[in-house]
Amino acid sequence: MTETGLTTGDFTEAAEPYRLFAEWLEDATASEPNDPTALALATVDAGGLPDVRMVLLKGFDHRGFVFYTNFESAKGVEILGSMKAAMCFHWKTLRRQVRIRGPVEQVSDAEADEYYASRPRGSRIGAWASKQSRPLESRFALEKAVAEYTARYPIGEIPRPPHWSGFRLDPQSIEFWHDRPFRLHDRVLFTRQAGDWDKTRLYP
Repeated sequence: MTETGLTTGDFTEAAEPYRLFAEWLEDATASEPNDPTALALATVDAGGLPDVRMVLLKGFDHRGFVFYTNFESAKGVEILGSMKAAMCFHWKTLRRQVRIRGPVEQVSDAEADEYYASRPRGSRIGAWASKQSRPLESRFALEKAVAEYTARYPIGEIPRPPHWSGFRLDPQSIEFWHDRPFRLHDRVLFTRQAGDWDKTRLYP
């Protein structure tokens, strides 16, 4: 645990969720062998059918939890259609889980530009080359597109594609779960009411 963090037995005493999430993420960064920021992102399509996939958290603060994507991808289209989503973090080595639900908003152009500029050059080229979620006739077609955009931007800055940006999930609820013996798990649900957080302990 972090030096100031809550121990396994007393995390249910946390007064607000953001500090607790930061501490759990710090613990996961130290313990998880791969991608501690990985989360399952759930959306629904136009017919109401749920969809889920793994993405990476790229930032969070009191405004919400940020991830980036191609807005023309399946998840981009689904989010733009409903402007709602849910997230689930599962840190297996710690036996912990965090579930987050709420409305979604687009990040500002300035935020998206700053993050896009921080990505490896190959990833920035890939954002142009990939028509994410749409049919691909062959691997060669993708490699050809990468080569074409690499030639288009051989040196210097690579502009952010207009269809590539970020979303911020503004949580209405955050649930923390910790494994306990005999499936008598600890569960604490924070729900936001008029800007304040209410806390409820749940049966496992």
